[in-house]
Amino acid sequence: MSRRRRIYEGKAKVLYEGPEPGLLVQYFKDDATAFNNEKKGVIEGKGVLNNRISEYLMTRLAEIGVPTHFVRRLNMREQLIREVEIVPVEVVIRNVAAGSISKRLGIAEGTPLPRSIVEYYYKNDELGDPMISEEHITAFGWAGPQEIDDMLSISLRVNDFLNGLFVSVGIRLVDFKLEFGRLWHGEEMRIVLADEISPDSCRLWDMNSDEKLDKDRFRRDLGDVAEAYQEVARRLGIMPEANVKEFRPVGASGPTDIGGPTSPAKPVDSPGKVS
Repeated sequence: MSRRRRIYEGKAKVLYEGPEPGLLVQYFKDDATAFNNEKKGVIEGKGVLNNRISEYLMTRLAEIGVPTHFVRRLNMREQLIREVEIVPVEVVIRNVAAGSISKRLGIAEGTPLPRSIVEYYYKNDELGDPMISEEHITAFGWAGPQEIDDMLSISLRVNDFLNGLFVSVGIRLVDFKLEFGRLWHGEEMRIVLADEISPDSCRLWDMNSDEKLDKDRFRRDLGDVAEAYQEVARRLGIMPEANVKEFRPVGASGPTDIGGPTSPAKPVDSPGKVS
């Protein structure tokens, strides 16, 4: 099969046309960036781990009725996803002070917040993804009031579920970023969870030692980045014995096929960036 047409390439993923209209193939790269793309690197095996971790978390969320763009995993680096219109607003949920909120408000990193705090950021690399308010979002037409309500409701539900899930494996969910998309069925539209959920988009700390198990290891030159991601996968029961280097495809530049091992598909309507 000939290589599929590239639709979009971001910092950590590439989107290719899918096997039929309305579907895309999402390819996870090993590239790593930080500080609005000022710091760049390659973390061998990161794409494999993020693919598997995001698959697991999206699947678990779909089981409790959270609508997502995820369909199924195709192979070690690729997922089949539904094509959505991305809302240009990143939603950040903070449970513990870390990163930019500590700098902005002078709160010591590691301080538990009085309650989970939700922040919005305009998804624009050239502007450095500035923090925005609901007033900005509606005034500039990035999303409507009902869409904001839907994103907020889903974000808080995801936070509640992931907090419990990570606590059960000895990990503290410090904060995380979510992205959303508009999924169209004819004239009907619904807001669904999009992008990925992985150590790239979450701050994850060991509950006993506060050891960082996320992209802060890359941001802050702490080393052992792949090992930290692999520890998250191990605790979640994903690839417990796998050496991720074994799954780095030679000369990989995109999908040539959409076959390979799969996990069960989770329908989007099944019942039941962090700085």
